[in-house]
Amino acid sequence: MSQESLDGWFDGEDGESDDTDAPADGNGGTGEFPRRCLSFTVRGPWGHFRRVEGNIVKQTYRIIPRTTVAGLLAAVLGIGRDEYYGLFAPDTSAVAIEPVRELRTLNMPMNTLSTANESMQSLNSRGKLSMKLPDPTKPRQQHNYEVLVEPAYRIDVALADDARYRELRSHLEAGTSHYVPSLGLSEHLAQLDYHGEFAIEPRTNDDTVSVDSAVPNAVDSVIPEPETRCQVEESPAFMAADAGGRTTRSFTAYAYNPDTGPLSVRGISAATVDGRTVVFV
Repeated sequence: MSQESLDGWFDGEDGESDDTDAPADGNGGTGEFPRRCLSFTVRGPWGHFRRVEGNIVKQTYRIIPRTTVAGLLAAVLGIGRDEYYGLFAPDTSAVAIEPVRELRTLNMPMNTLSTANESMQSLNSRGKLSMKLPDPTKPRQQHNYEVLVEPAYRIDVALADDARYRELRSHLEAGTSHYVPSLGLSEHLAQLDYHGEFAIEPRTNDDTVSVDSAVPNAVDSVIPEPETRCQVEESPAFMAADAGGRTTRSFTAYAYNPDTGPLSVRGISAATVDGRTVVFV
């Protein structure tokens, strides 16, 4: 996969090259804003983004993790597992996440079959093409899943790889994808509503700003306000391939309003996208 340098971020189709602005963001990224991003809403009737901790009850993150956004977009682009982490690395991508529907959950018991090797059954094992499926004669295991009800997030994404950026834009415009998009689990199908391509306008000299997106890595900068709820959760942000498959390299702590709506934040680097104020990571 070819990877453009940051100097080439968001050259226009007319070939005009734009420099990036470089405010200190303090959000774990490069401190630079690209010029343009693609914006879409991902939504569905159900969602589950399993938290890395816990085992008995499979709890979910409320904010779709950045790593899940990367996997979702890799599915749209048709990139295989463990092959897209460089595309969404800290210095080659920027993502802002805004919950646009009230975040609520319920517990849902599910009967599942084990996918451990000893419980898998080979089909056509002597043929050129074979596959393994869970043995349906084995007893089911019941797990209690915490699932999101009708989750919806507005996603703004910029990529340094210009070819992939244009390819993603074409898919979003046409409403196509290589693999079926989902919200965490494969049975939680997702719909992507494309809003368009927008300029990213850095906000400067703002002491306090009203942020529409979830606020990454600035929990101490959120100004508490009556009648506005604020919750915090930490989720995986970046991954890298290794000999065993993949490893989470860093996490992001998001502050967010579970009822949707902005949070007042002091002293951060934010940007305006399509009339909204967001923070990228």
